[in-house]
Amino acid sequence: MDDLFANVRENARKKAAPLAARMRPATLDEYVGQDHIIGPGKLLRRAIEADRLTSVIFYGPPGTGKTTLAQLISKNTQSDFKQLSAVTAGVADIREIIKNAKENVELYGRKTVLFIDEIHRFNKGQQDALLPAVEEGLVVLVGATTENPYFEVNAALLSRSRVFKLESLTVEDIKQIMSNALNNVEKGLGDYRVQLTEQALDHIAEMSAGDARIALNALELAVMTTAPDASGVRQIDLAVAEESIQRSAVVYDKDGDYHYDIISAFIKSMRGCAPDAAIYWLARMIDAGESPEFVMRRVLICAAEDVGLADPQALQVAVAAMQAAHFVGWPEAQIPVAMAVLYVANAPKSNSANAAIESALQEVRGHKPVPVPIHLRNPVTKGAKEMGYGRDYHYGHAFAGHFVQQDYLPPEYRDRKFYEPSEEGLEKAMKERLTAWWQTEQEE
Repeated sequence: MDDLFANVRENARKKAAPLAARMRPATLDEYVGQDHIIGPGKLLRRAIEADRLTSVIFYGPPGTGKTTLAQLISKNTQSDFKQLSAVTAGVADIREIIKNAKENVELYGRKTVLFIDEIHRFNKGQQDALLPAVEEGLVVLVGATTENPYFEVNAALLSRSRVFKLESLTVEDIKQIMSNALNNVEKGLGDYRVQLTEQALDHIAEMSAGDARIALNALELAVMTTAPDASGVRQIDLAVAEESIQRSAVVYDKDGDYHYDIISAFIKSMRGCAPDAAIYWLARMIDAGESPEFVMRRVLICAAEDVGLADPQALQVAVAAMQAAHFVGWPEAQIPVAMAVLYVANAPKSNSANAAIESALQEVRGHKPVPVPIHLRNPVTKGAKEMGYGRDYHYGHAFAGHFVQQDYLPPEYRDRKFYEPSEEGLEKAMKERLTAWWQTEQEE
């Protein structure tokens, strides 16, 4: 009788759980997304299916399937599976699990798989307490984190674990997950007659920003708060979808021409030294749910290709903003991203570095390789000194101004100019310095 009531309570608890919890995949085949690590034939999938998993850390944004992967591991292992949250667990909890793990090995020959959610919240003492058990193989660690583990997890623990990077789910992944929920009678919304328009489906998928949990929560809210019509069907249109995910639809098709028109206007505004226009197009992309990584890749390229050596600091600003955006995501990332956009837009412009490497590549690809001049060759390899390698090389720091004129190109390219510095920003000073260094040789 007790078992009967326990089952009733468990079933009631499952039905009361949010849709995102109910729809967690029960098998690897039900898992959607992350094909680069869990697709058929991939290393992680083979390890899980063969129950040969070693310590791993899953790193990625919220809602990308880290906890789901851990639960699938628990269902596919003969080891004792334990779970801790780094938010609530302490060193005493870790020691208790290690004690039980030793007993499992000694008495039953079984390993212990320990899943630690939000492992980045473990302090050094907690991580150090766990390390010996992982090192000895008593515990197979499965960690999950939204923070870069190379910054948040100590090196010793990292060296004994394999890091798998989970990416934000694609729009198509999210749409598949939502469709699965609508059609699943046992765990999803299959008991309800739902008519979801394509616009509503696309809007929720776009606005969830790669987070399946957000999408499923919005879908459930839309269905449960919409009354059936006269025929018993719950009609979910774009207006209902906007209300459910609390974001208005923006005219911005990520896969269409309008998407590329916006990003084109954004790049051209930065290149054209128009900060007001650049920040406007940035706002359009942020409001449309564009990822910070996508935006910052364009800013970084512009900093290198269009600002270049006229202000090398622009590239450093762009890289720093990209890292900040990666760590915090929207909405907080909009400030460092805006800073980088404004810096690049305001900076003097030069594309000389781009022209230089393109010119050099064209020369290299269009002609046969030529030998490295003898005086520039490495003199420390076997027999190199006897062949005169490096003999006539002049060490620049031994001369006044730390510079000496000598040939650095093969004779065939002695008079070839690949780099033509501009008169803009810091590059003007570079040009003057280069001219002063090489003027005597040019006069000769």
